Amino acid sequence: MRAHDSAIGAARITVDTPSARPPASGTAPAGPRPTGTASAPPPDTARGGILLAALGVAAFSLTFPATVWALEGLGPWTVVMLRSVLAAAVAGACFAARRTPLPARRHWPGIAVVACGVVLGFPLLTTLALETTTTSHAAVVVGLLPLTTAAFAALRTGTRPSRTFWLAALTGAAVVIAFALYQSGGRPGAGDLFLFGALLVCAAGYAEGGRLARVLPGWEVIGWALVLALPVTVTGSALALTAEPPHPTPHAVAGLLWLAAGSTFAGMVVWYRGMAAVGVARASQIQLAQPLLTLVWSVALLGEHLPPAAPVAALAVLACIVVTQRGRG
Repeated sequence: MRAHDSAIGAARITVDTPSARPPASGTAPAGPRPTGTASAPPPDTARGGILLAALGVAAFSLTFPATVWALEGLGPWTVVMLRSVLAAAVAGACFAARRTPLPARRHWPGIAVVACGVVLGFPLLTTLALETTTTSHAAVVVGLLPLTTAAFAALRTGTRPSRTFWLAALTGAAVVIAFALYQSGGRPGAGDLFLFGALLVCAAGYAEGGRLARVLPGWEVIGWALVLALPVTVTGSALALTAEPPHPTPHAVAGLLWLAAGSTFAGMVVWYRGMAAVGVARASQIQLAQPLLTLVWSVALLGEHLPPAAPVAALAVLACIVVTQRGRG
């Protein structure tokens, strides 16, 4: 499942067409990639990919607290649409500065999946959920994301991670779910349907984006998805600002800016590059730490109380991450 011999830099990896752009100087060309089980990437590439994925998880861990801040002065539809428009502006500036050509036609269906899942679906559904539930309860979504992302990737590419990998992934997901339910008292909230839908669409967007990042730089994958969604997000922003008059506060502005620049663009750039380097399934398991990081930010930024079980859950989740990184994914 892992992409091997893959460059983690910003250069595009060559593909099997005569019109493909050549790799940047110093970047080793990649040959055809098998669709079945792949051997482990080189140690340096694996370490770099894991670090990039971890940086992405750190950025994503602030998403729920930043959304709560943004909702202090902006409506939910406004938050979702504006964050994508602002992120698309950053991506567009990068494209213009680098004079980046359009992706090949065969890549656009995958980019559309990323746009529907990561740019539109997950932000909308989680923002609506956070109007009726707490950040700690919403953390159950990202607790399940590694497992569902690995499953989507396996279905998409036909690869099969090892039993050890799946056992560790299921154990880590179970720990996170139990911890989130314990914190919420075990009572499902009204936003659970939103959270479940967000889980599915985001996993699909992650898996497809990780596949595309093997042939396109990670920043282009999310950048073109943001651009593709612009007709929807620009129209949605205009309608939302009319229907939900904004009352901007420092928290609301800061939260919106982080959602646009950090969660939606920069975080996705390093995340997709990390998945391209070590494989979707293996990188996705690093995200098991995200709910616990989110809880830390919830205490520091939102004043929520951290339950006594948090350190125990943190150690259990970290142990599962170690197993998934050592197992063949």
